[in-house]
Amino acid sequence: MHEITLCQRALEIVEQQAASSGASRVTAVWLKVGAFSCVEPAALEFCYELVCRGTLAEGSTLHIEEQQAECWCPSCQQYVHLLSSHVRRCPQCQSNELRIVVDDGLQIQRIEVE
Repeated sequence: MHEITLCQRALEIVEQQAASSGASRVTAVWLKVGAFSCVEPAALEFCYELVCRGTLAEGSTLHIEEQQAECWCPSCQQYVHLLSSHVRRCPQCQSNELRIVVDDGLQIQRIEVE
């Protein structure tokens, strides 16, 4: 489960940002997860709660936005968007030769502090 490692790293960044702004507590974190990042949102939520115990972010709310992946279809010469890595067929022509152009993995979008 690589979600725990991702959460640990995200928490390091969140705590650094909170400390640099003089915050006493993190109340919410917004993450964007790419469709092909192999990150399961439910596992991410579970791991986030675990790694936040005893930190400035304990009890904070995690908001997860799932981002579509942008792909190029060489068969129909179009850019298409996919929300799941489980379906890798072009929605226009059903080709299975899509090339991933943009899938930003995991990003911290916003941090809310007190």
